[in-house]
Amino acid sequence: MNIHVEGLVAIVIFYVLILIVGIWAAWKNKNSGVMEGVDRSETIMVGGRDIGLFVGAFTMTATWVGGGYINGTAENVYLPGYGLAWAQAPFGYALSLVLGGLFFAKPMRSRGYVTMLDPFQQMYGKRMGGLLFIPALMGEMFWSAAILSALGATLSVIIDININMSVIISALIAIFYTLVGGLYSVAYTDVVQLFFIFLGLWVSVPFALSNPAVSDIGVTAVKPFNANQTAWLGKIESADKWMWADNFCLLMLGGIPWQVYFQRVLSASSATYAQVLSFLAAFGCIIMAIPSVLIGAIGASTDWNQTTYGPIPPMQRDQSDMILPIVLQHLCPAYISFFGLGAVSAAVMSSADSSILSASSMFARNIYQLAFRQSASDREIVWVMRITIFVFGALATGMALLTGTVYGLWYLSSDLVYVIIFPQLLCVLFIRGTNTYGSVAGYIFGMILRIGGGEPYLKLPPFIYYPGWTIEEKVHHVTKEVEYLVMQRFPFKTASMLASFLSNVAFSYLFKYLFESGTFSAKYDFLDAVVAKHSAEIMDKTTLVNKNIIGLNEMTPVKPRLSVTLAATFTRKETLTEEEDSSPESPSHENE
Repeated sequence: MNIHVEGLVAIVIFYVLILIVGIWAAWKNKNSGVMEGVDRSETIMVGGRDIGLFVGAFTMTATWVGGGYINGTAENVYLPGYGLAWAQAPFGYALSLVLGGLFFAKPMRSRGYVTMLDPFQQMYGKRMGGLLFIPALMGEMFWSAAILSALGATLSVIIDININMSVIISALIAIFYTLVGGLYSVAYTDVVQLFFIFLGLWVSVPFALSNPAVSDIGVTAVKPFNANQTAWLGKIESADKWMWADNFCLLMLGGIPWQVYFQRVLSASSATYAQVLSFLAAFGCIIMAIPSVLIGAIGASTDWNQTTYGPIPPMQRDQSDMILPIVLQHLCPAYISFFGLGAVSAAVMSSADSSILSASSMFARNIYQLAFRQSASDREIVWVMRITIFVFGALATGMALLTGTVYGLWYLSSDLVYVIIFPQLLCVLFIRGTNTYGSVAGYIFGMILRIGGGEPYLKLPPFIYYPGWTIEEKVHHVTKEVEYLVMQRFPFKTASMLASFLSNVAFSYLFKYLFESGTFSAKYDFLDAVVAKHSAEIMDKTTLVNKNIIGLNEMTPVKPRLSVTLAATFTRKETLTEEEDSSPESPSHENE
């Protein structure tokens, strides 16, 4: 194995820089929130709620602009039969940030929540909150695993080092500075990482474009480069339009209910700032995708026989997913490809650290503290967070090393976030009267309909065949293996999400009527969701903020929420109703 020494030195310098910035951010903000009486655990989770516009915009943008984002965009543009028309992530995620800022950032930040699961536990109880933690955790964990795997493969292409070694080292660095400084370290390192992504990719593009093996991308945009390649602008066939719309809705709406997004929203110094951060990040996502699109177009316009890569193009070697590092390696000078390598490494770490912190925050607060150890001290919660950061980081690293299934698992978990959590979030924030019975029904219906459609990435056959399904033949170029896949052209993911939403509303009102009309006796309200909720002994119906602490004036910066005991945290449902009634702008929700 010939290790490229210059590339290895560049990576070491980059990693040391990131580590120094992460430690510096932790030291600089080590006393943040102490004078205001904010718990240390909450400071780690939401950064003392004082993240400014500059750092906040960078860290929110960097959350989405990860290894999968820049590699996947280039791959879709390059792939014959797909092209730019199917590179949906930049526009889908940008619109998800716009919608999140318009409709979700304000109510979530105004009510002073600490994690995305807080409103679910507040309205549906700790048990339902724990159930919703499962798809949320799957999304964060497999997202981290997939992008760490992408990093390992990229490093192996450019500097020819062992994939496992590169994944482990990268993960350890991200875990370490996340352990030390929490959201502060993640946010400040995101600024540096986003700079590296922007500089590294844009520096590489002119050199790749000027390579003699590359044809004019303006011509190949509409005219195929050769018989094996199609125009990189791509097109949407009439038979695929519903499948395209289904995937776009998954990105646009499914990009909202993620803890990595709401962790930034809840760390903003005011509800208005949280909205502005979302809009700035949407713009940033579009800008950061441009070099990836150009690199994908370059890959589709290259005569690989004139390069050191060889005559067989990446697609015929089943390496389309690595088109970005391949372009950097074989179409750019060595010293330029190392700049691009730094960009890919930065993209991966900027997303991996966020997902690890998000998963550990939800577990420490919503599972360990609110569900099991209600009397846990702040110091205890901090240690639980640190342990889970390490554990979840190790799990994500282990999954990344098991290449071949990671991308499929991430794909399915992303679907579950869209199908399960998004409709639940709509109900809990904007629909009056939904309760735990409806939440459980929506969870079950959405899960069955989504999994029933099958998942080709996991080789999971469908047991529900939606209208328009077809069988397609997939040939693996390297192994010559032929695989037959069931393609669901019906927008069943969006249909599953809508079914989950409507089931939540319908069953909530059905059980509300049955119990309140006396059709069902109160003793059968075993989820304590309708009748028994008025009992003082029930702790599931909670309000996680005190109306005397968090003001709802959207134009005034919201002060950090003071530390409260669990007795104050789990207060009567009526407190929330009074708080919401005082602010007509705040979406109300009651189980009356």
